[in-house]
Amino acid sequence: GIAPDLLPVIFDLFTQGERSLDRTQGGLGIGLSLVRRLTQMHGGTVTAASEGLTRGSTFTLRIPLLTEAGALPATAAPIPPQTAPVRARRILVVDDNVDSTESLTLLLQLEGHNVRAALDGHTAIAAAMAFHPQVVMLDIGLPDLDGLEVARHFRTRPETKRALLIALTGYARPEDRQHCMDAGFDHHVVKPLDFERLKTLIAASTAE
Repeated sequence: GIAPDLLPVIFDLFTQGERSLDRTQGGLGIGLSLVRRLTQMHGGTVTAASEGLTRGSTFTLRIPLLTEAGALPATAAPIPPQTAPVRARRILVVDDNVDSTESLTLLLQLEGHNVRAALDGHTAIAAAMAFHPQVVMLDIGLPDLDGLEVARHFRTRPETKRALLIALTGYARPEDRQHCMDAGFDHHVVKPLDFERLKTLIAASTAE
């Protein structure tokens, strides 16, 4: 079920119910926002209903029926225009949560970016050497090398030395932020993050 105070905003980006600080049992709160966006791109709507926690939930998805091949009926909702990013960037997303990584990758691709993903530190380093990302969105709690180690490595390599490094983390203490800055991160962003802020950070990247 869904709590009454969460129901009106359940499709908003990065909205979640209560979870542990490191989000080990959940994603970033992207999935339902993606569902709504993809549905709207097809001229449809999606709604959620619930009587409260432990009472179950009902999601209703409506997609307009095609009356002719390739033609929407006159009553179909118009497909909302998508705002193009100021500049498409090469972005590497690194997070050991598969669902979160796939969702965030898709969301960034919908914004027009070229995105690669990795689930651990060693894979991230190998991918970066071939991909030359301009932006790296890097989780701190990885299963092999942690995000701080990966960031330090990136700052020593010509392929990633000037990349914009964004730490995505559930840890918000001042000392956590300082550890990230000392490791070479440009920004320390606490989950759940503001996607508009994230887009602003990406647009400000100057790495080539």
